[in-house]
Amino acid sequence: MSDPVRVGIVGCGNISGLYIQGCQKFDILKLVACADLDMARAEAKAKELNVPRACAVEELIADPEIEIVVNLTIPAAHFPVAEKALLAGKNAYNEKPLSVTREQGAKLLKLAKARKLRVGCAPDTFLGAGLQTCRKLVDDGWIGTPVGATAFMLSRGPERGHPDPEFFYKPGGGPLFDMGPYYLTAMVNLLGPVRAVTGMTRASFSERIVTSKPKYGQRIKVETPTHIVAVLEFASGAIGNMVMSFDCWRTNLPRIEVYGSDGTLGVPDPNTFGGPVLFARAQEAFAEVPLSHAYREQFRSLGIADLAYGLRSGRAHRASGELACHVLDVMHAILDAGREGKRVKVKSTCAQPAPLPVGLREGILDE
Repeated sequence: MSDPVRVGIVGCGNISGLYIQGCQKFDILKLVACADLDMARAEAKAKELNVPRACAVEELIADPEIEIVVNLTIPAAHFPVAEKALLAGKNAYNEKPLSVTREQGAKLLKLAKARKLRVGCAPDTFLGAGLQTCRKLVDDGWIGTPVGATAFMLSRGPERGHPDPEFFYKPGGGPLFDMGPYYLTAMVNLLGPVRAVTGMTRASFSERIVTSKPKYGQRIKVETPTHIVAVLEFASGAIGNMVMSFDCWRTNLPRIEVYGSDGTLGVPDPNTFGGPVLFARAQEAFAEVPLSHAYREQFRSLGIADLAYGLRSGRAHRASGELACHVLDVMHAILDAGREGKRVKVKSTCAQPAPLPVGLREGILDE
């Protein structure tokens, strides 16, 4: 195996534990440090999960041995932290979304290209067993020619469970920017890039009240749409619809379904790595399909490992900045369509990421 790629994590908040544990599952990755604006939080996370060193953010970015800076900060900090990493000669891997604005996302890609570096971005769940099984079924023709898709994420919002939910209701948050990347990335993985969108949006409530600890009772001003309905026109000709909401108490709707000329595919929750995967042909009932790929459990950092393999071998990585930048553009186009009341052409595009091969062992991506 190639020499491990040394990784540092910036941001030791709610999601960092899964990333740290994920990095520790791959021999290609060597997690050497974690950092946070709150030094005590970085030190606590390092002690809890056996990270060799906790340090200041500036120290981590300046460390000459670190090759990938994993950026787990809030959305508003995704761009400045990644930009600093690239300027310091590091490859950058951001939590989703890639950035808050289209312009920031494009600037990161331009800077990385100029410096011969790479940008990666969550989500990497589309590399898990569930969505890779779906990709194989579509590629192998099980549903015939793809016709359309539906995607639904309906909840009452993160203030009931997240310890620090305020950023979810700022620009760059909301259900579209928080959860939309999972759904849009999954659909681009299955159907290719999006060509145009229409949509309608609303913020149903002007403020939200936190019912989770430690900020129970805090009032949050809502500054972004919280109920979004969109129609997606894929470059392949398929048409999809998507509903993202933090305003709904209950739903019986599926997460994602893909419809084809010969059958229907039931896609698992794109915020997970496993199944179930369901398939129905013609008038038959849905039946569960055995998963064809590895990575069925929680493997957050799978995209970072894929980036690391790409650095060592020269091949393209799958959870790429180009893919994330396209998803970011699509999300902004949906907001533009809702605000302007018209069809909006998506200016960006991206390559459909290469599928993972069948037969990989967990912890390995390139045999």
